[in-house]
Amino acid sequence: MSFGPDSLKIDCEREAVRIGEVLKRTLRETRRKGIVLGLSGGIDSSVTAALAVRALGAERVFGVFMPEADSDPESLALGRELAAHLGLRAELEDIAPALAALRCYERRNDAVARVIPDFTPEWKFKLVLPGPGHQGLNFFSVVARSPDGREVRERLPLDAYLAIVAATNFKQRIRKSVEYHWADRLHFLVAGTPNRLEHDQGFFVKQGDGVADVKPIAHLYKTQVYAFAAFLELPASIQSRPPTTDTYSLPQGQDEFYFSLPYSQLDLCLYAHNHQVPVEEVAKATGLTESQVLHVFKDIDTKRSTTRYLHKRPVLVEEITDAG
Repeated sequence: MSFGPDSLKIDCEREAVRIGEVLKRTLRETRRKGIVLGLSGGIDSSVTAALAVRALGAERVFGVFMPEADSDPESLALGRELAAHLGLRAELEDIAPALAALRCYERRNDAVARVIPDFTPEWKFKLVLPGPGHQGLNFFSVVARSPDGREVRERLPLDAYLAIVAATNFKQRIRKSVEYHWADRLHFLVAGTPNRLEHDQGFFVKQGDGVADVKPIAHLYKTQVYAFAAFLELPASIQSRPPTTDTYSLPQGQDEFYFSLPYSQLDLCLYAHNHQVPVEEVAKATGLTESQVLHVFKDIDTKRSTTRYLHKRPVLVEEITDAG
């Protein structure tokens, strides 16, 4: 079979059964009753929830909506639509007060204002990469929009970038704390929702959305997650929603912030890199030039290297084994 989009096709029925068996076995082994997960209205959490309901029943799956000051209202609306569609229980937890108490918004606003002096809390902003045509080292810029519509774009120095990211990471860490509250309350496990792109490329926060007891779709390419959404007959509004970060106050796609390419192209590049597909075949299948493909391959390796510590377990002075 020649390399192309069909390379990512899977048997969704067979894979759903396999994932379901892992979920059921994990609950048996840990003696937990069900699964808790955050519901963002995005494709990954929606598919994870639907797979869990399919395997365990709606009564053993519990969703949590966790909006905050920068959240797109559509996220909560779609999350509620999914919960109603699947018939699962869900709870609303507004995390904005906790983030404000931790000075999440204040810290990141101060960092942006160091780069854009006119910036005030009334402005909206996001972080962006140069884009798919960029061939050099990646760097981040801040794009900010004033209340009167004026837009400013400035390259971020490292210190300001780190300050913004460190403050923003409170969001993922607070959400995970809320999920584990409900897991403890219900004697459930927490399900993580990263797909293969996010898990492989380190697109998660350590001790935040990177933490979970089970990650049912971490082996699936984003293209395959969308295929599952169709197979599981999720609401059309969720199936058609593009990947977003829903982290900053301006709308932002994942390809703007982290991946540089749309998932349909990056999935193929990641698959090709994993399976040693010739560069010329990848270029033909993705519509990229061979030079661009090589740059993407290099970026994949760079992200794996720079985010490797996110996957690491705590370092011990010596291994601790069971006494018996």
